[in-house]
Amino acid sequence: MSETRGAIIVGGSSGIGEALARALADEGYEIGLAARRTERMQEIGAGLSTQSYVATMDVTDTEDAREGFFELAAAMPSVDVVVISAGMAALNPNLEWETERETIDVNVRGFTAIATAAMEYFETTPDHARAGDGHLVGISSVAAHFGVGGVQAYNASKAYVSTYLEGLRARQADRDADVTITTVEPGYVDTELSMGGFWECAPETAAAQITRAIHKQRNHVYVTRRWRLVAWFLKAMPEFVLRRLVS
Repeated sequence: MSETRGAIIVGGSSGIGEALARALADEGYEIGLAARRTERMQEIGAGLSTQSYVATMDVTDTEDAREGFFELAAAMPSVDVVVISAGMAALNPNLEWETERETIDVNVRGFTAIATAAMEYFETTPDHARAGDGHLVGISSVAAHFGVGGVQAYNASKAYVSTYLEGLRARQADRDADVTITTVEPGYVDTELSMGGFWECAPETAAAQITRAIHKQRNHVYVTRRWRLVAWFLKAMPEFVLRRLVS
């Protein structure tokens, strides 16, 4: 078995995924990048401090994405961590179906396709670094805790991500495999998906906190940590008050 540590980052061509690739490479992980923008991933990989691998992937083509994931994993000496950072957000107050459908395809169907592939890899691949072990990290959002008009599909999709990962953790209680599952719920991060500036942090700050959560094998982490207070506040707030605040 290889002593090399490896991490696959799906959605690694920009934002949190790109910053996390750099952070994990600096920690000694070889990095597998998967996204649609091949040339951009090659540029990122060339600048990493460890070996990189690139797979062109569109998570909305779920069967092809799953096949690509397994091919990428097979090409790497070891895969110890899988991060699902691929996602999209779009303002859609008019409920245009194509926009809602695309959000669901990426954030729900695509996410689930890769999450299940990662779990299958960790649980059944006999020759990865520590067979039966592994770490799945899903990038959700503080938006999972409330609904907002205009971005209703995005918030709902992130609620799905958080709940699905919670379900995977419950599933692990009855399994022999020791797979850590971490839910990351960022607030505003300065990326292409950002829709605000309140307590906004740089992708590098987010990546540093996620890397720390990976090392500590946390089940759940808010990024930045102050967003924990916001999540608690939102959960306790009556819906009519929340609607006035976020509308």
